[in-house]
Amino acid sequence: QVQLVESGGGLVEAGGSLRLSCFASGSIGRINTMGWYRQAPGKQREMVATRSSSGATQYADSVKGRFTVSRDMKLNTVDLQMKSLEPGDTAVYYCNADGVLYFTGADALGRWGDYWGPGTQVTVSS
Repeated sequence: QVQLVESGGGLVEAGGSLRLSCFASGSIGRINTMGWYRQAPGKQREMVATRSSSGATQYADSVKGRFTVSRDMKLNTVDLQMKSLEPGDTAVYYCNADGVLYFTGADALGRWGDYWGPGTQVTVSS
C-alpha cells in the first residue's frame, strides 16, 4: 500500500515562513499529481497548490506569490514553501497524491489509487 507522511507544520508569527514536506512510501510506479490542501475550522477543505508529473502547477488565488510547490519525482516527495504567512493561512494542511500507480505483488500491472496524509497543523499568530 501507499502512505503519505507530512512534516514541517508548527506555529509562526504573521509574516514568517514555513516549509512543509511530504513523502509517499510504498511500491510506487508513478504519481500523476501531488499537492497540498488545507482545512480551517468550520470550513471545507480547499486546494492550496498542486504540481503534476508534467510540471504544471496550480495555486489557490489566496496563496499566489507567497507559496511555492515543488516535487522530486524520483523520491516521491512534494514540498510547500510558505512565505509571508497570514493568520488566514491557519489550518490543517494535508498532502495529497492523486493518480498513484502502485504494486502489491499480486497484480503485475499494478493498481491505481488516490491518497491523503494525516495532516499537519499550521498556526499563524497575528
